[in-house]
Amino acid sequence: MAWNPDVYEKFKNERYLPFYDLLSLVQVKENLKAIDLGCGTGELTAKLAKELPGSKVLGVDSSAEMLQKAKAYADDDLHFQQRDIEQALSDGEKYDLVFSNAALQWLNEHEIVFPKVIGLLEKGGQVAIQIPSNHDHFTHRLIRDLAFESPYKEALNSWVRPLTVLKIEDYGKIFFENGLSDICVFEKIYPHILPNADALYEWTSGTALIPYMEKLPEHLQEQFKNEYINRLRIEFPESPVFYPFKRILMSGILS
Repeated sequence: MAWNPDVYEKFKNERYLPFYDLLSLVQVKENLKAIDLGCGTGELTAKLAKELPGSKVLGVDSSAEMLQKAKAYADDDLHFQQRDIEQALSDGEKYDLVFSNAALQWLNEHEIVFPKVIGLLEKGGQVAIQIPSNHDHFTHRLIRDLAFESPYKEALNSWVRPLTVLKIEDYGKIFFENGLSDICVFEKIYPHILPNADALYEWTSGTALIPYMEKLPEHLQEQFKNEYINRLRIEFPESPVFYPFKRILMSGILS
């Protein structure tokens, strides 16, 4: 997908809050070999690296636009590579820490993907993952509803982005069945106060709307966007708007 770092970072403070919660789950040790799956602009990967003294940290991301910004954070101990997460999961490398903040939700079939993520760990290594679980919020449901309406349904050939995120108990079970101990899995609401309904559009335009805009022909993109904004304004006429964003945080140690 074609990511726009400037749009994504418009709500930088709000998007970064879960990172610090995830970082608090990491058992800090020296001289680790770590990987950040879906490192984005690299700013948070750099913060992770600073918390791991003497460690070698690799950030991988498929977006050239995001990694262009990440170059500023690279040094002798922190490197970045343009690679799909799927490639990183299959290259045979092992790590003491596998970290991923708001990236794995873009991969389908978590029942298959998460055992592969755990498979990257050295014995005694830790996995720490955060994924959004806000797919049942109106902002996301509206996108799917619009995609099933004409003329978008025909243009998209009835495609909608698959719902990939599992229940928290499912992730706990996957962790247990794949040899992890000290398992911690929980869902947390991050309360965001946004100016108005248009700000809800700006938020989703940097993430959830991207695959739909990429698949729609150019002449329908603006129409889809405007219809989406109009319905958001109807649903959320108040100012400010309370936006309860749900996320799942999880960690475990390979026994």
